[in-house]
Amino acid sequence: MFAIFRKRDFSLMWSAQLISTIGSALTDLAAAILIFRYTGSAFAVGAALMVTAAPTLLVGLFAGVVVDRFDRKRIMLVSNLLCAAIIVAIPYSVEAFGVFALYPLLFLSATVRQFFDPAWESVIPEIASDEELAAANSFISIASFGSTAVGFALAGFLATVDIFLPFYIDALTFAIAFALILGLRIQKLVMTETTTVDVIVDNLVSGIRFLWATPLLRSSLIVSIPVLFSFGLWNVLLLPMAIKVLGATEFEYGLQEGLTSVGFVASSFLMAKYADRLREGQWMVVATFGMGVFGVLYGLATNIWFAIAMVVASGFLNSPLSIARRLILQKNTPREMRGRVFSAFAVSRDVVFLAGMAAAGLADIIDVRLLVIIASVILLVAGVITQFMPGLGTPAAEWRRAAHLLRTAATAPLAAAGRAASDADLERLIGLIPELSGLDIGRRADFLVGATVRRAESGSAIVRVGDAGDAAFFVLEGRAVAGVPTEDGGTRSLSAMGAGDFFGEIAAITGSPRTANVVADEATEFVEVPAATLKGLLDVPAMNSLINSKLRERLTRTANADLIRLAGRDQRDMKDLRRRRPHSRAGTKPAPESTGPD
Repeated sequence: MFAIFRKRDFSLMWSAQLISTIGSALTDLAAAILIFRYTGSAFAVGAALMVTAAPTLLVGLFAGVVVDRFDRKRIMLVSNLLCAAIIVAIPYSVEAFGVFALYPLLFLSATVRQFFDPAWESVIPEIASDEELAAANSFISIASFGSTAVGFALAGFLATVDIFLPFYIDALTFAIAFALILGLRIQKLVMTETTTVDVIVDNLVSGIRFLWATPLLRSSLIVSIPVLFSFGLWNVLLLPMAIKVLGATEFEYGLQEGLTSVGFVASSFLMAKYADRLREGQWMVVATFGMGVFGVLYGLATNIWFAIAMVVASGFLNSPLSIARRLILQKNTPREMRGRVFSAFAVSRDVVFLAGMAAAGLADIIDVRLLVIIASVILLVAGVITQFMPGLGTPAAEWRRAAHLLRTAATAPLAAAGRAASDADLERLIGLIPELSGLDIGRRADFLVGATVRRAESGSAIVRVGDAGDAAFFVLEGRAVAGVPTEDGGTRSLSAMGAGDFFGEIAAITGSPRTANVVADEATEFVEVPAATLKGLLDVPAMNSLINSKLRERLTRTANADLIRLAGRDQRDMKDLRRRRPHSRAGTKPAPESTGPD
């Protein structure tokens, strides 16, 4: 599960996350302590929280548009420099103008983060392959949540030495993160549109529309609304529940919060290793329903130690929910729209979360224990709803169907013979794979020579183990599943492919027999391209990068199954592929991402 750290870019990102989050936690807690020292007002402390949340509502959506139109690495670098300058200005501003000068600086810092966060989230899928995303997000969560606990603990100690010391250290962590991010190798977005107000508004609307129009993303957003509302309630109610209802000391309350972090980190380690055991939607069902159960038990607790155990168990289940939701967003959003979609989701999340926190004010007139149980029941209901939402809880049946189709691939009917590909077919394919737009008129004509458009009905075999590797396949519409037969007669499922995906490129390049079965999970239309045509595409830099990326992804997925045949007689083609690989972006993952089912 630690293999993801072999990627230099991920190690840099993870280190930057760990260091900068410790610094941010220092500032968060030190700011609260500073305000309370000066004012003695809990309301003034709460106002600081509202100030840091306000930028989400004011600029969050527009920040996503900016992230989708400009260099994401540069956005992260500039954000770190600005945050460092803002944070280091806090001590001087407070001494010169008083504690209320802290509020506008906190607002500015939170505003800058609105640009950094979606850029950061958008880059992760470019560094990690689909198979590595679960481990990548798990370790990012560990760096984020674990370092927050460290930062909070450190801030309390530093504040007793010098209340301004945490701010100086936080500014230093931003500078270190800047240096780490500077070393990232990220492919730049290429924008052909001019940036005008009308274009920005159109981009903003398109991002929101995409989030709502994509069934899996829409389902994830809908079920997140009650969950986040419940979390907002919980965050406020944990303190009065522990101290007022259960009679806990402040130390025991702090222990409860700290052990919750331990549960989250421990679960993140397990997700890094076992996330592929269930689909993302299934993790959401298990985690949401489980947190509801432990939440009800917490609400019924009669002593603090049992309550702490229940909160730790809830924190343990929070990690699978958080990671699964992030994976759904990353896997089902195209590269060029991630900023807008992630920002739209984040704005919705924060609005609902704040609504839950506001609803916690009912604790002044309603029993705290009852409110905790209500918040937990909301989670139980959300878990049940998730099970029946399209694309979330139901894919277990899809998996069983796909496994059955792959087991019977040897006897399944073959896809129909098809027809010669036309210019219109190539235009459809270019719409799905923008890299093909780099073909000139002559190359487009060459591409169509020998290319065939075929249709496979649901259950039909497209590729069988042992077939000659004389072609690659580009999916126009539908869905196909691939798997490798195992010795016990079963199938090791590798992937599902939708419109814009392609497969069979390894065998086409090396000329070796197929080692996987590919079956149409639903009616699927695809373009069959001869091996000679595919090799010719390697002269187009964008296609070369894309094919290289897919080749590495397949090898990671199939592990030893393909290593034997790549050591065979066709190494000249593999050497040729390596020679033609563009040097300028070596090691980076190219732009396209599937927008179909994960």
